[in-house]
Amino acid sequence: MRYAHAARRQDMIVGMPPRPSKLDPYKPYLQHRWSEGFTNALALHREITAQGYPDGYASVRDYLAAFLPKAGTPPPAPPSFRQVTGRLTRHPSTLSEEEHRHLKAILARCPELEATHQHIRDFGEILTCRLGTLLPDWIDAVVGDNLPGLTGFARSMNNDFDAVAAGLTLEWSSGGTEGAVNRIKKIKRQLYGRAEFELLRKMILLS
Repeated sequence: MRYAHAARRQDMIVGMPPRPSKLDPYKPYLQHRWSEGFTNALALHREITAQGYPDGYASVRDYLAAFLPKAGTPPPAPPSFRQVTGRLTRHPSTLSEEEHRHLKAILARCPELEATHQHIRDFGEILTCRLGTLLPDWIDAVVGDNLPGLTGFARSMNNDFDAVAAGLTLEWSSGGTEGAVNRIKKIKRQLYGRAEFELLRKMILLS
């Protein structure tokens, strides 16, 4: 059965004492050259042929194949664009240890991405802690780094800076009004836009 399932001729002689080979006198030389970093089997065959080796290239190739590194587990696939974006924008407390480790490795390879991550963290703090007074410094820092995407976002805030700063500072906002408008739009969509005012009013009051 061993012979039937053998993939190579070498597999058929496992467990049997090695037979003398014409290559035996030259193996120490091949090992020495390999340790020096010379791994071209064809060139090594020429060298030992010049020293008197009488056999062909195949024996040299098969002998040196044992010194080649074995194929290991393939490296994991790189994270997707969505995964990287999610790890950059999510609060650190929501990331698992593995996600923290992957994010750290990604940022170590790209200084621009590391700067982007820091700016995102700073803006998140301004947003959640209502630190609108820090917004001008944040905009200047982002524009100074000239980061794709984020720099354009920072510059656009200057178009209506007072409103943006107020939204990041004051406790009042139009969030309640926007929520009510969205609820009305949802009800209208559910009625396929065919409801008269009175029916729409009742649906809004009863919902």
